[in-house]
Amino acid sequence: MKEKYDFYEIESKWQKYWEENETFKVTEDESKEKYYVLEMFPYPSGKLHMGHVRNYSIGDVVARFKHMSGFNVLHPMGYDSFGLPAENAAIKHGVAPADWTFPNIAEMTDQLKRMGLSYDWDREVETCTPEYYKWMQWIFIQFYKKGLAYKKENPVNWCPSCQTVLANEQVVDGCCERCKSVVGKKSLSQWYLKITDYADRLLDNLEILEGWPQKVKTMQKNWIGRSTGAEVDFEIKDFDEKLRIFTTRPDTLYGVTYMVMSPEHPFIDKLVTGTEFEAAVREYQDKVEKMTDIERTSTTNEKTGVFIGRYCINPVNGKEVPIYISDYVLMDYGTGAIMAVPAHDERDFDFAKKFDLEIIPVVQPEDPSIDINNLEAAFVAEGKMINSTMFDGMNNKEAIEKIIEYLEEKGIGTKAINYKLRDWLISRQRYWGTPIPMIYCEHCGWVPEKEENLPVLLPTDVEFTGKGESPLATSKTFGDTVCPVCGAPAKRELDTMDTFLDSSWYFLRYCDAKNDEKAWDYDKAKYWMNVDQYIGGVEHAILHLMYARFFQMALYDLGLVTNEEPFENLLTQGMVIKDGKKMSKSIGNVVSPEEIIGKYGADTARLFILFAAPPDKELDWSDAGVEGSYRFLGRVYRLVYELAEKCKNAPAEFTCSTKADKDLAFAVNTTVKKVTEDAGGRFMFNTAISSIMELVNEMYRYKENDEINVGLLADAMKKLVIVLAPFAPHICEEMWQHIGYDYSIHNEAWPAFDESALVKDEVEIVVQLNGKIKEKLNVSTGLDKAAFEDVVLSNDSVKAHLEGKTIVKVISVPGKLINIVVK
Repeated sequence: MKEKYDFYEIESKWQKYWEENETFKVTEDESKEKYYVLEMFPYPSGKLHMGHVRNYSIGDVVARFKHMSGFNVLHPMGYDSFGLPAENAAIKHGVAPADWTFPNIAEMTDQLKRMGLSYDWDREVETCTPEYYKWMQWIFIQFYKKGLAYKKENPVNWCPSCQTVLANEQVVDGCCERCKSVVGKKSLSQWYLKITDYADRLLDNLEILEGWPQKVKTMQKNWIGRSTGAEVDFEIKDFDEKLRIFTTRPDTLYGVTYMVMSPEHPFIDKLVTGTEFEAAVREYQDKVEKMTDIERTSTTNEKTGVFIGRYCINPVNGKEVPIYISDYVLMDYGTGAIMAVPAHDERDFDFAKKFDLEIIPVVQPEDPSIDINNLEAAFVAEGKMINSTMFDGMNNKEAIEKIIEYLEEKGIGTKAINYKLRDWLISRQRYWGTPIPMIYCEHCGWVPEKEENLPVLLPTDVEFTGKGESPLATSKTFGDTVCPVCGAPAKRELDTMDTFLDSSWYFLRYCDAKNDEKAWDYDKAKYWMNVDQYIGGVEHAILHLMYARFFQMALYDLGLVTNEEPFENLLTQGMVIKDGKKMSKSIGNVVSPEEIIGKYGADTARLFILFAAPPDKELDWSDAGVEGSYRFLGRVYRLVYELAEKCKNAPAEFTCSTKADKDLAFAVNTTVKKVTEDAGGRFMFNTAISSIMELVNEMYRYKENDEINVGLLADAMKKLVIVLAPFAPHICEEMWQHIGYDYSIHNEAWPAFDESALVKDEVEIVVQLNGKIKEKLNVSTGLDKAAFEDVVLSNDSVKAHLEGKTIVKVISVPGKLINIVVK
């Protein structure tokens, strides 16, 4: 160990040591309790950003701490490596997606290793490799056999200029983000997964996820959107079929004054064709076709719609009400039609006001200041039923069940549960994704590829023009095949899978990453799963985490896994910001991890990012904070360098006899206790590091004493290096070796703390006169109130302050403070 802290030499040395000695390689061991810690794997863009550094540093502290605490720790890493950026690079630069992706993976792997992260690299997975997507295709086929995968027609965003399908995110203000052309809709036959079959389980199981943040569970609950109400059939005047609606407010049925249908509703053509209203309806449908669902459901948009010239008949009172179409009603939510009660719904109220439609109140407010017959806004609160015949006078909430019973009795409606959650559209008209292993035969219909023929490989003879429904259609070798059932000529599916599928089971593949015969070995997955601690950004709260939970449940039902939930505990780390704003190239406030590691070292980068804020809060980048972390590590390094020789032959057993000894022992054990609790459960790494800093300060004070306890100082030095190791692993390996150990510090057992050393013989207390601090005294601990006050009042310094004064009252908190009221 050199006298000067040379982070570059130290970090290079220990990264090489860990790799050559396979320090973090792990296998199943039934004699040990397992711990599976996992950070969400990255898309291989080629460069790590500070969000990555924070995410992976958090996970690494947990992994190293658990390993040193005796757990058999699985801590893997891989790459979510299919996706649109690689395909865009192929279009723009003429580079095959694979040739863009794999160099990026190599570069990011090098960056991750330079951070000193304790990954078992033998378990690395890359979702774009045939070794991975073979099993993705196998899982899809199992889902298909179970009835969870199906195909149906669905409108998609279509750019007429680029001649391609666009995701909602690629449509900006109704235009293609690439060429700025107005985006329309096109109906395509696409594959879906029946996640709605699991809606209740996905919702109900949130209750058992005690280690998940409440905000994430609330977001998932809202996304699933389970609501109880009634389905009601409205007759359409002079039409054979009835219009079914779902409502959570059957108590307002008597207040319906109009109906609204989705512009895509299948009844529309029959209802308007050949009528004077057809032209206006068609024009409005064309307008809505260019809108995204997000635009259509925005609450800030001006209400638009068209009367279709038809009427419904309210089944509870026989009233005829007009039918409109409007953009805010979506065909794939509920039944594609709604009943409108403007007196008691804000959106309906705004629509009714714009189109001068009748407003009939059916719930009377208890507040007499509200004129229910002259509303300025919808009344949505609780009240008494009015204008509702036999239900008048009832509390409207209590009336809901009674009205549903009435609907069922009359055969015009039933109690129903509705969900916002929709089946998962997984088809993508892209190349760089997992090919969907389905084949269409004129005789047999859609059938899966034989499992022994997997993987269905991505062809390389494709053209990347950015136009057309799928680049796979340009391949001369991919589309034509034979039916696996009857052997007749057949066609392959030309769509690939949504990349969210790849990340919905990767945690299982890590359990058995190199298995060529199975997606994973059942017993190995049984040993490792579920993930004990999952770490990632809150932006994945809904889609990724919901899809992963759905996959795990479906695989559980198939008997392939033993856990119904994939992630026992979840930590969502906050963003890294600078100057109060999210780091962004366009703003110019991006800090490069490579630059920080190059200037200060990985240990400094890790320490700062863990110390600057609690992990679930935003972290505001500070150059001064980075400098401070670097100086602190240098201070620790110099301390250990100096003490190592002094403590060379220190006795293993020692006794704390002086006050200075006891103060140091107190600091050592307080720090061990604090770091154990903060790193091992609460994940308050910032306070853990702060405690380590206090210990270093105490050690610097102690070593200047005339008499030092070498055994105690050696113990303090050893424990300091151990508790700092999960945060700054390279420098601690170097110091550990310097103080005489020939094995990795991460194979050292985590230290215990001595409870008896946490009890001080004396404690510093504050003495106040009339509320103003006058003295600080050291007094014995454990004194009762009377003895505490007697000790303080008999102190010579306190007596001097009281001279010439009369004590009126004494207020004391033994062991903390005493306030003497005088006159």
